[in-house]
Amino acid sequence: MSDEIQQLARLIDDASRVVVFTGAGISTESGIPDFRSPNGIWSQTTPIYFDEYIASADARIEAWRRKFEIDRDMIGAEPNRGHRAVAKLVRAGKVSAVITQNIDGLHQESGVPEDKIVELHGNGTYATCLSCAMRYELEPIRAAFEADKTLPICDDCGGVVKTATISFGQAMPEGQMDRAREETLACDLFLAVGSSLVVYPAAGFPAMAKQNDARLVIVNRDPTDLDHIADLVLNSEIGPTLGEAVNVN
Repeated sequence: MSDEIQQLARLIDDASRVVVFTGAGISTESGIPDFRSPNGIWSQTTPIYFDEYIASADARIEAWRRKFEIDRDMIGAEPNRGHRAVAKLVRAGKVSAVITQNIDGLHQESGVPEDKIVELHGNGTYATCLSCAMRYELEPIRAAFEADKTLPICDDCGGVVKTATISFGQAMPEGQMDRAREETLACDLFLAVGSSLVVYPAAGFPAMAKQNDARLVIVNRDPTDLDHIADLVLNSEIGPTLGEAVNVN
């Protein structure tokens, strides 16, 4: 075990309330493409903004086409060693919340209870009505869309149905943001994992924790703009680093 990983393990052991903040880097090791890297999804296509989705059936057709195309790239993706390490810390009572920018549902699949997860950018594994919030599973939507490009409409209220993710131009979920803020201010160790820390307001939470006297650890393959305020920075792969620190294979 390297000195840096030993230091990470000690910081976790010494903490009484840990918040884990995860970005795309923890899931790319499961084979899920990210959005913002030089070779990410947004480098290859233009995002569809929320207002455009609401106003245009053509935009909704294109959005669902992209959604199901991306999903095909994610078939077989499973939680990796990094997800399992986070889940172990939750089970041990070390972690009060997992705040995530990811929409893949892999924290839930790894065993983290739903009530411990704060999803800042929503969840791409199901859809909701934008009017009444009725939940819809994706498979029936996919079947109808692939048959004749049928767009999903809410059975209850006739509203527009969309994946339960936060699109460009869509308001951040107020309840999730409030809870993330509360958890950040209550922790004594904030562990930022696999995030470039450039997407605000989400990326403001690590700095908020540090300003509130929590220890800040950043584990990310590449340097971030907040490295200079962190107590420990590990520029390494997420799974092997967290797995070794908490003894998870």
